[in-house]
Amino acid sequence: MTNMTAIDVHGHFGSYEDGRGKDSHSGFLFSGDIGVVQRRAQAADIRLTIVSALRAFMPYGGDPLRGNDDARNAAEKTEGILFWAVLDPRRKETYNQVEALMRHERCCGIKLHPHRQDYEIRTYGDAVYDFASAQEALILTHSGDPGSFPEDFIPFANRYPKTRTILAHLGNSSDGVATRQVHAIRQSEANNVWVDTSSARSIFSRIIEWAVAEIGVDRLLFGTDTPLYSAATQKARIETAEISSVERQAILYDNALDLLRSLPKKNFLI
Repeated sequence: MTNMTAIDVHGHFGSYEDGRGKDSHSGFLFSGDIGVVQRRAQAADIRLTIVSALRAFMPYGGDPLRGNDDARNAAEKTEGILFWAVLDPRRKETYNQVEALMRHERCCGIKLHPHRQDYEIRTYGDAVYDFASAQEALILTHSGDPGSFPEDFIPFANRYPKTRTILAHLGNSSDGVATRQVHAIRQSEANNVWVDTSSARSIFSRIIEWAVAEIGVDRLLFGTDTPLYSAATQKARIETAEISSVERQAILYDNALDLLRSLPKKNFLI
């Protein structure tokens, strides 16, 4: 196996609280401060990790205003960390905060989590995408649960062709259908939708290889969902995928680099 440099487009930091109590065993296992995230990334040769704060949408609903402040502070103080600004479309104050954060030199775009914040993207999609289009923003969104199935985003991605969307969690779906993200991308019309690999499903046999064959390697981005999952394990899955070395490098680094370099008024010194 050749060790490749990577850009992780989907990370988190903070305390994992699923609503059953922050001291639950799963919460302890899935939590990690920004120092933990940085250490694990550096050990796995992940050059950049783009994070959002778990407190922005956990426990259910979360506190996006405080979470976004945490993410900004973490990115300002921690080498190798960029951040997403979390938007809750039902709260006007988050629009104002995200608009301001979009001007920050280390902000990569907008993070959505309809499932954890308990809204339907089909209801709020036009508001979100109209706002994102005005900000020339890149969107990273949770996908695979009611309210945020991958196909739910495609009408908006098609209606707002200049707004680019990353569907998180290749293979994830609450009903067990592992093909949803890939099939959604095949329905997109403007070549403006990607999928990241930040899912436990991504380590299953053949799903990476199948996705590359179905939609092309340029539609896939490396993500880990750190600290919930092992960053090194997620990266090793791509490094050992049964695809060409050029395709592995595209997923791990090149595709994300192209996206970051295309963001307006940003210079991440990559």
